[in-house]
Amino acid sequence: MPARKFDGQVLRAARRALDCSQDALGRSEGVDVNQSTIAGWESGGFPQPERLPALARALRQPLDTLFPRDGLPDLADLRADAGYTQRSTGALIGTKSYIPVSNAERGVRRLKEEFVPRLAEAYGVTEAQLLAAQDRSFGISPAAMPAPRTLAEKLTYLLETTFPAGRPTDGQIAAAVNRFAGVEVVSASAVKALRTGTPPPSEVLAGLAAGVVLEGLADFFGVTPLFFQSDEDLERQVVDAIGLLAVRASSEDFALAARGGQDGLDPAMLAKISAIVAEARQQKAGPR
Repeated sequence: MPARKFDGQVLRAARRALDCSQDALGRSEGVDVNQSTIAGWESGGFPQPERLPALARALRQPLDTLFPRDGLPDLADLRADAGYTQRSTGALIGTKSYIPVSNAERGVRRLKEEFVPRLAEAYGVTEAQLLAAQDRSFGISPAAMPAPRTLAEKLTYLLETTFPAGRPTDGQIAAAVNRFAGVEVVSASAVKALRTGTPPPSEVLAGLAAGVVLEGLADFFGVTPLFFQSDEDLERQVVDAIGLLAVRASSEDFALAARGGQDGLDPAMLAKISAIVAEARQQKAGPR
């Protein structure tokens, strides 16, 4: 089943709204079919997926609006969205054969590392998005993928999982972050830098240090700001919290035992906390 929804009646309605004949639509750049083919598509046929972008351009509508997608794209979907046939991909990766791309699309053999940036540029996506699409071609679900670690990986992950179709532009993301901050703290080009992992402008680095940019991104994507913090930052917070707990446990007015039961902490949770506090006390006291 094609990844994008195609409805001949929708195609006919969009064509008629522009007062465009079937013959004229067929002669549009990138469509290149005769009138009878257009008539067949409108009557229940289905065009090759790589022709859908040209049809959307000819009908002056966004691709995701005219032909919405079910789910996230795999490698074949990215190729079709860029308007390429599979046989044309050999030139894109700098080889005489399209077989490497065909194998990757069919989940037979992954792309060589040097092919990834070439295809990503040709398809108009980031390398992270291309690799995620390749994982889907191999049947790997997002839940089975390695957790995103860098800021660029996290932004790509959120864009793919939160906006599978009709993703916001870098400018729209920047505008949302600036509205959250109440002042211009980031530009479209700076968002692109963060998303692709390239060095952002110095003013954005200052905003990252202050936390306002990350807070604005978290607000836009609907996640906690902790999502954007590094593992090292989160680990430091946990260590600090345990240290504070140990300090409080050493004071006379912090009677953990008296806090258990119906009106206090769950007994299992109390036991875990007590064990942590005991270990912290032992480490503080040192070897005997």
